[in-house]
Amino acid sequence: GTVAGLLLTIAAICVLATPLRALAQAPRPRSILIRVDSILAANTGKGMDAQLASSVIGSRLRALFEYTTYRLVMHQQQQTLCGRMVAFEMPGGRILHIAPRSVLDNMISMEIVLFEGTRPLMTTDLKLMNHAVLVVGGPRYRQGMLITMISTDAVDRPGPHGPPPEAMPPPSLPPLPGAGPLPADSPSSPQH
Repeated sequence: GTVAGLLLTIAAICVLATPLRALAQAPRPRSILIRVDSILAANTGKGMDAQLASSVIGSRLRALFEYTTYRLVMHQQQQTLCGRMVAFEMPGGRILHIAPRSVLDNMISMEIVLFEGTRPLMTTDLKLMNHAVLVVGGPRYRQGMLITMISTDAVDRPGPHGPPPEAMPPPSLPPLPGAGPLPADSPSSPQH
């Protein structure tokens, strides 16, 4: 595929059923669990596979897209630390690099790069709420598109000496609920 053929639709969905203990802020969540689900969406009238239909992902897909068929192609998860990039193999031979940078005020700052071979197709810096899901639609694939759902969970483990100075949140206004992912360099304006 070419860059021109790549359709990217990005939406952030907050997980509404976050346990109360997850809302507590630790000084420095050190470990990040990243899950990547690759879903083939098409208009072939075959419905949703059972694994998706029985999960919360199924209702989210129906709310965001109007395809008649959804099939989970690949599910992967990896644990990493802030500052360490992890790579996920994607359908079609693409590679997805995700590098969490920091966790402040329940927001995970990260860089995401999608590669085709050695050529980057998409690069973005964003902030995603802890326990939220980022949905990336594209590229087009056969009769539909490949949808990638990225979810992140910061594991609360404070360091032995409290937060380092760089982990202290800068004085700023909190992001508006439902504003979506925010660019890493502009914490008060929504990404378009």
